[in-house]
Amino acid sequence: MSLARTWSVALDGVTGHLVQVEAHLAGGLPGTLVIGLGDAAVYQARDRVRAAVINSGHKWPDLRITLALSPAALPKKGAGFDLALAIAVLEAAEVVPRGRAGDTVLIGELGLDGGIRPVRGVLPLLLAARASGRRRAIVPLANLTEAALSGLDVQGVAELADLLAHLNGESDRLVDCPPVPVPRPPRIADMSEVLGQPEARAALEVAAAGGHHLAMIGPPGSGKTMLATRLPGLLPGLDAAQSLEVTAVHSVAGGLDDETPLITRPPFVDPHHTASLAAVIGGGSSLIRPGSVSLAHRGVLFMDEAPEFKPTVLDGLRQPLESGGVMLARASGAVRFPARFQLVIAANPCPCAAARDVDCTCASGIRRRYLSRISGPLLDRIDIRVDIPPLDPASLTQSAEKPEASAPIAERVLVARERAAYRWRSTPWRLNAEAPGPVVRRQWRAGRSETELVERAVRTGRLTGRGFDRVLRLALTSADLAGREIPNRGDVGRALALRCGEGL
Repeated sequence: MSLARTWSVALDGVTGHLVQVEAHLAGGLPGTLVIGLGDAAVYQARDRVRAAVINSGHKWPDLRITLALSPAALPKKGAGFDLALAIAVLEAAEVVPRGRAGDTVLIGELGLDGGIRPVRGVLPLLLAARASGRRRAIVPLANLTEAALSGLDVQGVAELADLLAHLNGESDRLVDCPPVPVPRPPRIADMSEVLGQPEARAALEVAAAGGHHLAMIGPPGSGKTMLATRLPGLLPGLDAAQSLEVTAVHSVAGGLDDETPLITRPPFVDPHHTASLAAVIGGGSSLIRPGSVSLAHRGVLFMDEAPEFKPTVLDGLRQPLESGGVMLARASGAVRFPARFQLVIAANPCPCAAARDVDCTCASGIRRRYLSRISGPLLDRIDIRVDIPPLDPASLTQSAEKPEASAPIAERVLVARERAAYRWRSTPWRLNAEAPGPVVRRQWRAGRSETELVERAVRTGRLTGRGFDRVLRLALTSADLAGREIPNRGDVGRALALRCGEGL
C-alpha cells in the first residue's frame, strides 16, 4: 500500500482554492477511481493520465488506484488537475522519489501523447496559491508568460517526460520563468478626430471624471460611436491591483495576449446587438464563463444600437450596475464575477434612422415604442442622457481650429478623480458615481439655493429618488472638474441638465 500527495488549485469564478491531490495504491482488482466532487473532465482524467504516463515511457501501476481531491465538498472543474494527478500516482508507485514535488503547485492538462497543454485561468489560480502560502509552481509552457505575473517562482514544462526527469534529478528539463513583459501601449482613438458636438464632448468628460454611465441618442453619423470609442483614452490607467484583477478575468475567459498578457488600460467591450443573455451577462452549464459585463470590468461597456438588443439582455444589466458584480447561479452552485464597468449606450431616435427629424417617416407611436425597448428602470440607472444633434456641415468643411485632443482632457479627468479620491478617502469608494446616495447626502449637505432646482424636478416627476442622488453625484463631479470643493448652483444646474436629457 502506497500513498502520495501533490497540490493543485481549483477555480471558482475568478477565485482560486488550493486543492490537495492524493493517490492511494492498494491490492485488489486493477482500476482507477477519482473522488472529490469533480466534473466530467476531472473524472475523465484517469484515462488521459494513464495514456500520458504509458506514452511517456513508464508503466502504469497494475493496482487499485484511488485518486482524491480535497476539500471534497469543493466543486472541481476542468482538466487542470491532470498534472498533479499524474505525479501523485507516479510518486505513490515510486517512479518518482516520494515527496519530491513537495509543496509545488502543479497545473496543466495532459494529452494522450504525454504533452502538457495550456489551461485557462492560470493567473487567478497562481494568485490563490500565493495567498495560501505556496512559493513555487509548474505550469504548461504555453502559460508561462501569463504565470510570470503571479509573483511565484514558476517554471514551464512541455512534456510529462520532462517533468518526470526533472523530479528525478535532471535540473535542465524545465523552462525558467521569463521576465515580466512590458505591456505594449495600445492604440487609442483620439478626441481630436471628433468634429463638432461640443455638448456631447463636455458630457463625455464629466462621465470620464466621475465614472458615470452615459446614454446618447441621435441620428446616424452624428458621432455617437466615435465619442464612445474615445472614452477609454480619457480614463486613467489601471493601478497594479486593478491590472491583476482585470487580467485574471480575461485569463478565465481565455482572451489574453500571449506576448503582453498584463492589461494596464481600462478595457473597452462592445458586444453585437444580437448577443445572447449568456454572452453579455455570463453563463454556461458545467463551465460558467464571464460575459461582456465582466470583461469590461474597470473599463467601458458600449451597447451600440441599444434598442436592437433583446429586452432581457438590457434588463440583465440592472443588477451589475448596482452591485458591481454578477452572480450566476446553477444547479451545481453559484459563481460570482466582478462587473464594475462604465456603461455607455447609443441609439437612433427611431427605426428609420433618418438624418433629420423632418425626413423621419415614423409615426410618433412607433418612435415611442422603439426607445421604450430601453426600459425605464435601466434608464433610471444611467446618470447622463445626451441628445446628439445632426452634425453641423460647417464642422466638416471649416478646419481652422482643430478639436481638443484627448491628452489635455485626460489630464483634467485625472485631477478631478484625484479630488474625488481624496473626498472619499475614508470610505471604500473612489469615484463619485460609486458612492451610495445616503453617503453623498451626508458628505455634502446642499444649501437651499442648490437643492431648489432638484426639488422642483422631483415634484414635477422629471426625477425619481434615485435620480435625485445621481444629480448630486454629477454636481460633485462638475465641481471637481472646476476645482471647487463644494458644488455651487451652477454645478447643480449643469448636473440636472445632463441628467434630464429630453431624448429619452
